[in-house]
Amino acid sequence: MVAASAEWALAFGVLGNIISFGVFLSPLPTFYQIYKKKSTQGFQSIPYVIALFSAMLWIYYAFLKSNTTLLITINAFGVFIETIFICVFLFYGTKKAKIDTVKLLVLFIAFGFGVIVTLTHFLAKGSERTRIVGWICLVFSLCVFVAPLCIVRQVIRTKSVEYMPFALSAFLTLSAVVWFFYGLLIKDFNVAIPNVLGFIFGIVQMILYQIYNKPSQIIKEEKLPEVILAEQIIIVDEHENDKVSDNKLSEQLNIDISKLGSIEKIPVVLRRIDDGIETENVDRQIKVVV
Repeated sequence: MVAASAEWALAFGVLGNIISFGVFLSPLPTFYQIYKKKSTQGFQSIPYVIALFSAMLWIYYAFLKSNTTLLITINAFGVFIETIFICVFLFYGTKKAKIDTVKLLVLFIAFGFGVIVTLTHFLAKGSERTRIVGWICLVFSLCVFVAPLCIVRQVIRTKSVEYMPFALSAFLTLSAVVWFFYGLLIKDFNVAIPNVLGFIFGIVQMILYQIYNKPSQIIKEEKLPEVILAEQIIIVDEHENDKVSDNKLSEQLNIDISKLGSIEKIPVVLRRIDDGIETENVDRQIKVVV
């Protein structure tokens, strides 16, 4: 029974690593756009600083326990990839964005993580230290899972899922399920409990996506009305000539307008009369007063 439980724990741990690997890489399209445009385009660095802080906390916790290799591997990758993302922010960000990113790094990494490691190292020993760090990881993970509530509120307010991709919500939900069973099988409730909340919020996000995901309306192009253009316009003085011979048609204006619905070109003769200009063709006569 114990051997079977260990095998299942290993299976869920490996699966959790694979899924979380994809979750960590999900911002790559965003950073590719940043690289192409050489600008952070208003994106914020705080999600990546928090993700870095969380990964560092879980690594610290994993080192205090035994048989937590799978926690170390995925969070080590998280530290690596989040560090690269933050470096991109520092390189391409505006001066204000760079200053804000440095402030966050000082607050969460230098101060926050530094204080946690220092206090737990000198003020707690053995299993007590492990329990305290575990509770810190649990509380912080709950806060991370609660963070998407602001996105949920925005979706409900705007009735749009533009800023809540379904694929990311689905992967986060699946990740929460896998890591919950991993924590349950290794009997580590600091790992299992936060993922219960992660699963619940993931389901809520996917339900909202189905409710507010309206298929884009296809705008049909209306065909413009038929336009009849004159290919040849000949202006003739009514008092001088009643007939126009082919060899005297020297004044011509060619009109060529493309993409304007159905176009028909016909020869038109304009005769100058006392009260305007009269057009003549085989089909109709139009008098325009000028």
